[in-house]
Amino acid sequence: MNTPHPFVLPPEDRTLSPYTGWTRAHWEAVADGLLAAVRPYRSPGGALITLPGRTSWSGERSDGLEGYARTFLLAALRAAGTVACGRPVPAGLLEPYADGLRTGTAAPGTADAESWPAVVDRGQAMVEAASVALALHLTKAQLWDRLDENTRERAADWLAGALRHEPVDNNWWLFPVAVGTFLEAADRHTEQARAAIERGLARIERWYVGDGWYTDGAGRYFDHYNGWAMHLYPLLCAAVAGAPADPVRRERLREFLTGYGRLFDRTGAPLHQGRSLTYRFAAAAPLWLGALVDATPYAPGTTRRLASGVLRHFLDRGAARDGLLSLGWYGPDAATVQPYSGSASPYWAAKGFVGLLLPERHEVWTARECAGPAEEGEPDPALGLPGPGLLVHAGHGVARLVNHGADHQPAAPAGALDADDPLYARLAYSTLTGPTRGGDPADNHIGLVLADRVTERGRIQPLGAGPGWAASAQSPTLDGQPVPDTRIVTVSVVRGPYEVRVHHVRAAAGTTVREGGWAPAAGPGEEVRASVDGLGARVATASVHSTLTGAHGWDRAAVRAAPHGTAFGEQAELAVLEGTVAAGPLVTVLSLTWADAAPAPAPRVSATAADVDVTWADGGVSRIRHAPADHWSVTHEPA
Repeated sequence: MNTPHPFVLPPEDRTLSPYTGWTRAHWEAVADGLLAAVRPYRSPGGALITLPGRTSWSGERSDGLEGYARTFLLAALRAAGTVACGRPVPAGLLEPYADGLRTGTAAPGTADAESWPAVVDRGQAMVEAASVALALHLTKAQLWDRLDENTRERAADWLAGALRHEPVDNNWWLFPVAVGTFLEAADRHTEQARAAIERGLARIERWYVGDGWYTDGAGRYFDHYNGWAMHLYPLLCAAVAGAPADPVRRERLREFLTGYGRLFDRTGAPLHQGRSLTYRFAAAAPLWLGALVDATPYAPGTTRRLASGVLRHFLDRGAARDGLLSLGWYGPDAATVQPYSGSASPYWAAKGFVGLLLPERHEVWTARECAGPAEEGEPDPALGLPGPGLLVHAGHGVARLVNHGADHQPAAPAGALDADDPLYARLAYSTLTGPTRGGDPADNHIGLVLADRVTERGRIQPLGAGPGWAASAQSPTLDGQPVPDTRIVTVSVVRGPYEVRVHHVRAAAGTTVREGGWAPAAGPGEEVRASVDGLGARVATASVHSTLTGAHGWDRAAVRAAPHGTAFGEQAELAVLEGTVAAGPLVTVLSLTWADAAPAPAPRVSATAADVDVTWADGGVSRIRHAPADHWSVTHEPA
């Protein structure tokens, strides 16, 4: 039988870490194992680490630099963490990266066998320069200060390319910030460095939307880049430089983590939503960062439980089966991977090891693990985030995000809109299911059926969010063009394992409307089981159960196969509802639970042409009132 990974780990400590069994020693052992696994792929001079597998669109030389830079960041975090604990840096950890720096900067941008690509406008080398700079800053005394002056000068000049070239207009503006922060500390290119820092930090300010969330560039791009880029670089670079944390950014991180910490389930899984998911346990980076800069709402034991849960979740499921991180979610999975990704791209997961910067005596390592938000009894009302238009919910071991704000559409498109991106445009995401893929029926989606095609969501217009609810409007599109005289307004209310969606659909009378529910996928040795009973349908695997019920306005229920599967399994199915446009709302009730969850009574729904009342199992009532011009309100009355 194949083992999930080849790393040699210390014994579990279920006294200190009752949830994961893992301690700081486990993190160190995994870091050492990941670094050992890439050594055979190092070039003779150490400047390139070219891993087997797919070549990115930037080419093999760029991929080799990526392998060097991202594993160097991991090695630097390991080394800096050891120093923080008062121990010597492990022998042989940094020397190969010093050799690579000498070789890679000897003749950058030339055809020399190991020369690094030059940093140019919107080139991949700018991304890797940030990792190299941050790694050099973390190990300044152990590596940089011991280099010969010629190597330091060449390396500084190569890095300085990031200060004067144009980044992609998104989180890339923070790569010159990382480079500039190090070059200032090294007293190199200081005027350019300071200008790049100020320019980059000013640029991301225009993308802050509130509630601790940034969009990753112009538009509504809300995803994991909030944590492993937009918050991470400004605060971590300042911390490494010994500068005080900006109080505004620190409080934004605290606010972000209040919701973000709810997006991990009882197995440690993070949310499966957004791009670059192959970075996997980089999702732990902002959790550690909150502890590092005193900007976390969580107890130390909760921080470690969440972070260790992420790392263990992926390693236990084969993300590094041969010691190398594969391109995918668990194992290799091409559909999870972006076109810009190459074989070394997953090593941005190194950011997840930021916790090693906290010394072993820090309470985040010494406190007993505490339950994460998804594991804490009956959850509080779902957290509505009006800034990004999201509703975050954790409870009964599951984490869900109800999406009334992210669409991944350009801010000001010229002509047609982009096709819906399954990883951004769905109505909901979870830690148990992945979105269905192109060509398959869309899960968590409502659209009009026109000429045997289902319209896309297109641009999302957030209409508000609050405790337990969120709402948005969409103008359905086909082939990137809005369908004339159509509009769908959706209000979601959430409690326990249930979500109730109220849809007000404007379209020609008699137009067919279709909605999809969750799409459980069969894991190894599992099968998908489905059944339909009237206007209700159930789809389940051995580990996950989901239901979809037409509570008002729907005509029929069915189950459809998703033959391309999801990131969670090769076989997936989803329940669907169909109805026709008429006066009054369409109301849907969905649930998603672990198979071992205790049954929870479904809410009762009563509806009129304009209003919906949802009575929950405890007797509490959510009242959704709708008026013309998308005016409506949501109120909650306790039992």
